[in-house]
Amino acid sequence: MRYWMSQINPYLEILGVSKRFGATQALDNVHLALYPGEIHALLGENGAGKSTLIKTMTGIHQPDSGAILVDGMNVSINSSAEAQRYGIAAIYQEPLVFPDLNIAENIFISHRNRGAFMNWGKLYRDAEAVLQKLDVQLDVRAQARGLALAAQQTVEIAKAISMNVRVLIMDEPTASLSAHEVEQLFRIIYNLREQGVAILFISHRMDEVFKIADRITVFRDGQFISSHPAGETTPEQAIKDMVGREMGEIFTKEPSDQGDPVMSVRNLTLPGTYSNINFDVHAGEVLGVAGLVGSGRTDVALALFGIEPAEYGQIMLNGMPVDIKSPKQAIELGIAYVPEDRRQHGLILELSIAKNITLPKLNAYAEMGLVQESNEAMVAEQYRQQFSIRTPDVKLHAGKLSGGNQQKVVLSKWLNTNPRLLILDEPTRGIDVGAKEEVHRLISDLAQQGIAILMISSDLPEVLAMSDRIMVMREGRQMGIFSREEADQEVIMTAAMGRVKLDEGGVF
Repeated sequence: MRYWMSQINPYLEILGVSKRFGATQALDNVHLALYPGEIHALLGENGAGKSTLIKTMTGIHQPDSGAILVDGMNVSINSSAEAQRYGIAAIYQEPLVFPDLNIAENIFISHRNRGAFMNWGKLYRDAEAVLQKLDVQLDVRAQARGLALAAQQTVEIAKAISMNVRVLIMDEPTASLSAHEVEQLFRIIYNLREQGVAILFISHRMDEVFKIADRITVFRDGQFISSHPAGETTPEQAIKDMVGREMGEIFTKEPSDQGDPVMSVRNLTLPGTYSNINFDVHAGEVLGVAGLVGSGRTDVALALFGIEPAEYGQIMLNGMPVDIKSPKQAIELGIAYVPEDRRQHGLILELSIAKNITLPKLNAYAEMGLVQESNEAMVAEQYRQQFSIRTPDVKLHAGKLSGGNQQKVVLSKWLNTNPRLLILDEPTRGIDVGAKEEVHRLISDLAQQGIAILMISSDLPEVLAMSDRIMVMREGRQMGIFSREEADQEVIMTAAMGRVKLDEGGVF
């Protein structure tokens, strides 16, 4: 029996909480109960209210109405410091560690009662004791700068433990982790559950949710929809609750007529990163690129877009050799690149939707050397309608949009350059199932229009469903290219783990 099942009352309870921002009702009379020793998953599309709820629980926002109960007492959480005093902490997809401090300093950075002079011996011993609670071994004297993402998350969890955390909120903690790192994180989460910590786990990865959660709650459009013990619901029912309709298992790319090669790559090499990469991608084709973390997939994409050019090899566009040394040159040649991290590299969050969409070709919207906002707005409005970007106004800052809608803006931005080749790096990472289906339909439509698409993805069902052919990479080497008929999950994973032999050209 779980520890939480023996408890009469939850440690943290949200009762009828509502929150409005202007015309947007972010939360509408929602409720949630978190029990000690329970892993409680919260599901919902982007824009369902999950982030607003987190910020309300951690003191960043205050509710317009409703109540927050901690240990049965009605409380007001008006700052992150107050949330900390109640034992409420949150960790996010991108950990907030100080790279120039060591691990011990990062763990205790929020403590204000360690005296006027630092007792380094005690600091290191206390940090090691906290990590021991998590059954984790890290060098507490090591700088945080060199830590892998999974280790940074462990430091964030240790920081929360050091503050006597009672409720740990984890927002998309596995989005950037490898399968092995996910298993390590889950081991830590199970450990925390056994210690009686209430865990709120937020993820778009349905398989992970049903593997780890004790209870699953669904929000939609800022409203509470359902809450069930994990064993009493199914992924299909959860998805239906999230999107408000039945959905197929996964969208599959529609057939498209393929033309001549748009891009041909021969023996592309960047020593120490990747070597002897060979492929063609045709007009109307989706060439999927699969591989484990560190396989070099993104590095090849960066070379094709001129961000980090290769040292050796040849790139040809429509049969003509090209030497791509900058993104500006790549854009002029008809290449567009949708990066993996849309918030850091795909958008300028403080600019409007319209300005983000028109940014790569500003001259097209200028008169007498001045950019005309009316011209920008007209083009952006066309994309808003075409891609169903959920916003009342294209003048709204891109940072205000949900993840799925931000991804549509990034796609609009690069499609506005009229590319012949579109490179998509993790096109559906961190977006909900409804938005994912829309992006898949868009990719299929673009291929039918004759655009050549190179799609990098860690989502194996996505690669199999959306690709005409699949290139597999491992540790900077090309392990093979498989037709749609040849490929299945076992074939792709076997190649990604290095268990296939290359033929002379590196293509099967």
